[in-house]
Amino acid sequence: MKTLKMIFLVALFGLLLLGNKSFAQDDKSYLVTVTKLHWNMNLKNFSMDEWIKTEKEYLDKVTKKNPLIVGQEVLLHNFTADNTEILLVTTYAKWEDIEKAGDKDEELIKAAWPDEKARKAYFEKRNEYYAHNHSDEIYATIPGGKIPKSNFDKDMIYYVRVSHFTYPKEGTDKEYKDLTKQYFDAVINKNDLIKAYYPNRHAWGADNTQFTEVFLVDSLADLDAALNKNRDLFKTAWPDEAKRKEFNEKLGKYYDGTHADYIYKSVHELVK
Repeated sequence: MKTLKMIFLVALFGLLLLGNKSFAQDDKSYLVTVTKLHWNMNLKNFSMDEWIKTEKEYLDKVTKKNPLIVGQEVLLHNFTADNTEILLVTTYAKWEDIEKAGDKDEELIKAAWPDEKARKAYFEKRNEYYAHNHSDEIYATIPGGKIPKSNFDKDMIYYVRVSHFTYPKEGTDKEYKDLTKQYFDAVINKNDLIKAYYPNRHAWGADNTQFTEVFLVDSLADLDAALNKNRDLFKTAWPDEAKRKEFNEKLGKYYDGTHADYIYKSVHELVK
């Protein structure tokens, strides 16, 4: 299983969870909050167009005007265990900005809807789309990666792979970084079907061993083709079978061999 796993993924070498052109030339480390929301399944006469219109109003009037929010995206369930989930992914420059951004949002909300009744009506309408429960995780970014030059002008497929680190006594930070860079340069960066690649490490949440990678492709068909092309590029870079096995064993010791897979679809109209 570890050998197959390493064919399909490159480890912790890259930048942020989800894409935004703001990071393309930036080697800073960022924090990414992921809020998992859920649809209100009791809402009648649901309209996806109306939901996007409602959220875009908030995006334009608040999120895009908040300088503490570096970037934001919305992802919808495609192939996951819960068809009600919606991911709100927000990127910040530093820890303090996460709290400060909330205060700035409140200021912008009052400026956008100065009439209290109008403000209440808008948020009642907006809140109807969602169930009351949600959960939050925070990830830390690592400089590098395969970053697009601009935001995408269409909905993209996001293949999310969640693996788990081990901390081998015989391992070193230098070896790990060297191995992941080799794989990234030889495989991910040469795979034209992978439009972007974003790996992240856990910063705050339920599991400190969690390692999350996101691969962006144009379609589900391209996802399958991209994974197959990763395998081919891997064999091209390490044509000798013994060398491939040696590489996999070296890098594989940094993971526990388990992973989970999720597929989401972005809403390109709701991107900062």
